[in-house]
Amino acid sequence: MRVPRKHIEQLKAGALSGRQDGADGPAVVKLGTWLGNARNRAAKLPEQRRADLDELGMRW
Repeated sequence: MRVPRKHIEQLKAGALSGRQDGADGPAVVKLGTWLGNARNRAAKLPEQRRADLDELGMRW
């Protein structure tokens, strides 16, 4: 997963269930920021979350 820090993904309506804002429309996800934060907090992530990200090809 080599994603630039400023990369943003726009997801289709309904792609995210349980959104905090309660909206059902398209969602904007700051994927690069999320991945960077996950890398910085790797030691604090639950073991299962790390394993799931490893399976997806996460670059730590």
